[in-house]
Amino acid sequence: MKFTKAPLSLPDLVAKLEGRGLAIPDKANAEHYLRFIGYYRLSAYALPFQESHLPDKPFRAGTSFDDILNLYRFDRELRLLVMDAIERIEVAVRNGLMHEMCLRHGSHWFMNANHFYHRFDYTRFVRKIEQELAIRATGHPPQRPHNETFINHYYAKYGDPYLPPAWMVAETLSLGTCSLVYENLKKSTERQAIANPFNVNESILINWLHVLTYVRNICAHHGRLWNRRLVIKLKIAHKHQAFLSSNSEFYAVAVVIMELLRIVAPGTDWGHRLADLIRQHPFINLSAMGFSATWDQEPFWQLIPTP
Repeated sequence: MKFTKAPLSLPDLVAKLEGRGLAIPDKANAEHYLRFIGYYRLSAYALPFQESHLPDKPFRAGTSFDDILNLYRFDRELRLLVMDAIERIEVAVRNGLMHEMCLRHGSHWFMNANHFYHRFDYTRFVRKIEQELAIRATGHPPQRPHNETFINHYYAKYGDPYLPPAWMVAETLSLGTCSLVYENLKKSTERQAIANPFNVNESILINWLHVLTYVRNICAHHGRLWNRRLVIKLKIAHKHQAFLSSNSEFYAVAVVIMELLRIVAPGTDWGHRLADLIRQHPFINLSAMGFSATWDQEPFWQLIPTP
């Protein structure tokens, strides 16, 4: 079938929504958000309010444009909260990886392919580092100054090895790359030594890092967290099995984030901030994210409900 839909003007988009039964008392306000957020992006948040089994998906009686907008705002605030948490976890894991391996094998351990499984694309890994440092040929210095001062300081003073030490290089790597590096370390004893401070088995930590990388990318690209099924299924640690049954919804991610934050940021209030966000949006369908109605009363969260 050939795609033939024509783009609609803002007034026409408002009329289309009204024609499906959506209450829009302030049309100018609706046009403002349709202009700066977009009809297509907001349509994902409209689905819970529509009779999706009927032609043209009419809205349920009493649904207003603000209902859709509030769900969008909740999801946006949730993404920001999650990004804040994953940033702290990313820094902690990255440093733990580099610290352990440097102590065992020296400052430039990552330049030895023997530390990795054969399945790991080591050549691509080194090229990624070289590209980040603007090195056009292996063994040569960068072609231009780096945006990180510490990289420029290294090359101002040293030329051998041609790559900076691991703790500098690590600061230029993404969570996804660090996750792959960790997973492909050849020795399980080294992987477990890195996982020990996080109180989990190395196979669990590998999975968690993959999932957090996936979730981080959703947040970074302004994707939807609410009502999303995880493409990468989460491994549930034994200590969480009593209250966590699903491994494909956001609640499982929230549990992992809280578990790791308690270690890397003792005294964190992230769980309280999550509970506060949910309380501020009482009409959000929590079950769509895997939350029970009494989730914050689980001993795991150690939260005091707001009166």
